[in-house]
Amino acid sequence: MKTFKWRRYAGAAMGIVLAAAATLGTAKPAEAGKLSLSMTVWVGYGPIFLARDMGFFKKRGLDVNLRIVSDSALSMGAMAANQIQGTAVTLDEILKYRSPEFCFKTVMALDDSAGADGMVAGKDITSIAQLKGKKIAMNEGSTSQFWFNYLLAKQGMTQSDFKVVNMTADDAAAAFIAGRVPAAVTWEPNLSFVKEHDKGKVLVDSASTPGVILDVLILRCDTIKNDPKDVQALVDGILEAVDYTKTHQDAAYADMAKSVGGYLSNPKDFAAAAGGVHFYTGAMNKAYFGSLAQPGPAAGVIKLGLEIWGKLSKIKMPITYADVIDPSFIDQK
Repeated sequence: MKTFKWRRYAGAAMGIVLAAAATLGTAKPAEAGKLSLSMTVWVGYGPIFLARDMGFFKKRGLDVNLRIVSDSALSMGAMAANQIQGTAVTLDEILKYRSPEFCFKTVMALDDSAGADGMVAGKDITSIAQLKGKKIAMNEGSTSQFWFNYLLAKQGMTQSDFKVVNMTADDAAAAFIAGRVPAAVTWEPNLSFVKEHDKGKVLVDSASTPGVILDVLILRCDTIKNDPKDVQALVDGILEAVDYTKTHQDAAYADMAKSVGGYLSNPKDFAAAAGGVHFYTGAMNKAYFGSLAQPGPAAGVIKLGLEIWGKLSKIKMPITYADVIDPSFIDQK
């Protein structure tokens, strides 16, 4: 089975900053007109690369340096160490890193999972409840665990009703296919592999939970405060890239596949992966985030994320909507 490292791999907390230093080099203070971002290989981050390649940032006076890093935890560590100004990551995951010492905020949504995440099980299983008391493989500390707990909360169950086996999403899928566990929470291309090779079935996927698994762009608070024009140029450039993708899909996918690389380097693979996400436009961003006075659906995901990660002792401080969301740059659209 082909396996790939996707964006939500949850790295160990210890040594993150040191590992990030080794990966990204010496810390450099932000300069006006320049921003450095890192992210893992993920289809939803393609518009950031497209905006760079098409000159959508440069025409707004912004130079953006982009780096692919294998683990989102390393990017968070690099941000904390002031080596980069921002990264792309899921909305629920940022709640685990926010602390009094590490201030950052979400400035826009990039995409949401619309079928790219799911739970695989045997063909005879018709509900999650049937798996109660059994082993379920997933990547603890990742979006997979958050999403699994979200599904359980909707059905009045908790994670303690199951035996969670901690492994990466790819390993979880491999363990399920090999018959070592009766179910696994994983993502594409593993979901398609299970279906295409008749190894079981996708019991539920993220198409049934719109807006819950959401990728966002976060930036350090000092960057937002000191260089708001650069932040606006960044947001506007990415949104222009999303619009370009809608009108020039083939050309956009070819560029993004080349720039994002990894398992998405083939435009056909990129296009297939893009079928499982929604790229967020300016209007979708405004509807999702709302305002600080009247938060949108994002507030519900944050509330649930705090509950889930809080029960798992992952939250470092009390967090409000305003602590992790700055919708002002989307308000300009």
